Amino acid sequence: MILSVEINDRTYRIDSENPLDIAIPLDFYGAQPNAYGVERATSVPCAAGELIGDTRRGGSCNFERVTLIPHCNGTHTESVGHITHERISVHQVLRDAFIPAALISVEPERAGETSETYSIDLSETDELITKKSLENALRSIQNPKSKIKDLKPSGLIVRTLPNDESKKTRTYLDDVPPFFSTEAMKFIVGKGVRHLLVDLPSIDRIFDEGKLSNHRIFWNITQGAFETNENSLVNN
Repeated sequence: MILSVEINDRTYRIDSENPLDIAIPLDFYGAQPNAYGVERATSVPCAAGELIGDTRRGGSCNFERVTLIPHCNGTHTESVGHITHERISVHQVLRDAFIPAALISVEPERAGETSETYSIDLSETDELITKKSLENALRSIQNPKSKIKDLKPSGLIVRTLPNDESKKTRTYLDDVPPFFSTEAMKFIVGKGVRHLLVDLPSIDRIFDEGKLSNHRIFWNITQGAFETNENSLVNN
């Protein structure tokens, strides 16, 4: 089925029979991605007396208890409730069924090779996703024939290079993964992005003294605060 959707005076065609899955799969029985060294995600058959949720063990059907930490075990999305005292779920704030998004690929830069900054002192080996790299990537996907000269997607998907199979099972603990510079995050906010998707465990440095400065820039939460304000990005 081919669907036609009009967004901002432009018509898009969607092939509903050929979707593209950009999530990282989570294999409960094999190698998994992991951040911070937490326990791996597990899935085990439920059991209650003679009731067994495993056909291989004599049960009539399979049903399992799943244990995982989305923030550390795999692909997930977050709302402003990630950093506030108030528990604000994605279900409460995400109302859009379709989100126009741009997918870009960027190559992180060594902190010692860029003038862009972050909220804590950086090692020269830290890798940053910079404002410059985002600008170049967005420029490269802009259709020269388009009437829209300044691409401003409400959703932005950032794919880091190299984009290899190791992302499906990578352990983020000993090696600090790339993260966004302060300038890059302010650029994203200035573009009007309201839903940011990345293939990294965090948009901030994985160990950043607990500041989560980029999270606060994106959701417009005062640095060091745990409450929303009238200007915070709460409703997507």
